[in-house]
Amino acid sequence: MARKFTASDICRAVDALDRQRLYGYLNPSTHGEIKIVQVVMPEGPVLFQRRNVGGVFGRVESMSPQMLWRAANALNTGLPINLDRILAGSYNTRSVLEALLAYTPEIYTCHPGRQESIGDCVKIKRGHKHIMFKDNLPHEIGQVVEMPLGDDFVISEIPAIETSYDVVPSRRQDGVDVAIARRHSQIQVCLAEIARAMGMRTWLAVEDHGIKYNGKVIMEYPFIVKSLGDERTLSGFPDAIAVANHIDCMFFNGGLPYAFEVEHTTGVTSGLNRMLSFRNRAEHLNTRYVIVAPDEDRDLVMQRSQPDQFALIEPFFLPYSQVEDLYAFIQRHGGKLSGTNKEFLNTFMERCRAA
Repeated sequence: MARKFTASDICRAVDALDRQRLYGYLNPSTHGEIKIVQVVMPEGPVLFQRRNVGGVFGRVESMSPQMLWRAANALNTGLPINLDRILAGSYNTRSVLEALLAYTPEIYTCHPGRQESIGDCVKIKRGHKHIMFKDNLPHEIGQVVEMPLGDDFVISEIPAIETSYDVVPSRRQDGVDVAIARRHSQIQVCLAEIARAMGMRTWLAVEDHGIKYNGKVIMEYPFIVKSLGDERTLSGFPDAIAVANHIDCMFFNGGLPYAFEVEHTTGVTSGLNRMLSFRNRAEHLNTRYVIVAPDEDRDLVMQRSQPDQFALIEPFFLPYSQVEDLYAFIQRHGGKLSGTNKEFLNTFMERCRAA
């Protein structure tokens, strides 16, 4: 049986690379080099710097444990993977991780043929760059080695999932663009369905109780919490309930494992402040605080999370693309994620502040 590749394996492999060396990217059009600064055991983060073509080093950046676990889980399939597709727009360090992995002994680069279907026409095209895990055939460390796959090795190029909804938003406030309100409500519904698939119930902000989903008002669904005052988890925190009433989404499973603020515009700080206010009134709860925002707003979320007061909530970032991928996966598999737990969901998130 093949050994399971883990985030710890990635850390050990990268840590074994020569720290005195600079590493190039796999894509020849990506210029510059990578310097490994530190590998935090056992599961990251991995700290690095980029050096541009002028020889100037940038700031120290990090690859989170969540990012490493998602890459490891994908590599465990034994198939060629494209990290750009696996990690989508969630991480701007995808090319760094891809490059460093390729210099480790158990990871090969490869270019499988690509089957592209357009209507009834099927074409085999020259493949894009992929990497794959081969634990039984290690190559020399520090070298990038191509795995020849042969002309008969072809993968399907599955298009990005188009997620469709029957969601009508609440009128949150005057002056809010209808499209923005609809997108906000769609993501809340996705989160609620993810919670339901994992055996949890969801609270939605009081402003959103009028959302209509598949022809019904969202509050009619049994997996939606009707009143926070009825939740035993919050029974000892009446002041916290007053704040929680306005938090976009919260998951309950006998405890309160997650609180989410969905930020479709630039109001990230208001969401962070609301979660901080809740945490200050219910500090003994073991809750993970998450900003959910468009993929392209990642850098903004990271920036707004840096002030010292937000260290108390240790915020995480969950991009829209990952929420919708999970939602679509659930719909394809009957609405259940049997046997999953918090750690599964955590792998889709990225820590906003250095640990």
